[in-house]
Amino acid sequence: MEVELGEFLLLAGLSIIAAMYASVGHGGASGYLAVLSLTAYAANDPVWLKQHAWSLNLLVAGIAFYAYKKSGFFDIKLALPFIAASVPAAFIGGYLRVDGSVYDILLSLTLVFAAWKLNSSKKSQFTIVVHNTPPVSIAICVGFTIGFLSGIIGVGGGIFLSPIILMFGWSGPKTTAGIAAVFIWVNSLSGLVGSTISGQLALDVSTLIPFAVAVLIGGYVGSKYGSERLSQNSIRNMLVAVMLIAAVRQILELLEILS
Repeated sequence: MEVELGEFLLLAGLSIIAAMYASVGHGGASGYLAVLSLTAYAANDPVWLKQHAWSLNLLVAGIAFYAYKKSGFFDIKLALPFIAASVPAAFIGGYLRVDGSVYDILLSLTLVFAAWKLNSSKKSQFTIVVHNTPPVSIAICVGFTIGFLSGIIGVGGGIFLSPIILMFGWSGPKTTAGIAAVFIWVNSLSGLVGSTISGQLALDVSTLIPFAVAVLIGGYVGSKYGSERLSQNSIRNMLVAVMLIAAVRQILELLEILS
């Protein structure tokens, strides 16, 4: 009974995380990794955790992208340079076996800064004016860097891309969510393929299926609510919350390593 209750709580947690992340166009990998790290699954190899998180990302980010695209919140011209550069970079990152402690520190600092920047900008930029797009060279550099980090850490990269697009005024929150969703999807697939080709395949289908059902339910609810009912400012608030949660997860992981 205790084991069954634990599994139920785990699946419920994954579903809730999927709903929250999907509402802002994210896949939820950092949240899934956080929850799994608190269970017996934490004993598995990091590659196992990364590949299962990527697999769940594919489901949730796919649902989120469909919902936002259907609602008219997607800009292919803005998204394409980021995606084109990130896919090979995520493949390389997934292929490599790298100690992620340094990247955990950088990730924590980046997320805290991005959340602070977005939150502080609400007062001065309540209405976002979008009138410029990034130079292709800048978008390619950003996409490649985020893709590479995503491949190493085991996430989709939306947690990095969203604040960058919003802070530079390249798009509004809802269109950013749509772009982040497809960005996460392609990076998750690329990282998964890269790690598989390098001989690190560790997917457990019997475990993945119930995880997938849980995040599909949460992802559907979250993407529908986020794309159709939330205001632009609500999307911004949700993004801030997502970034802070991801940052706290990274900090706790670092403290555990150092202790």
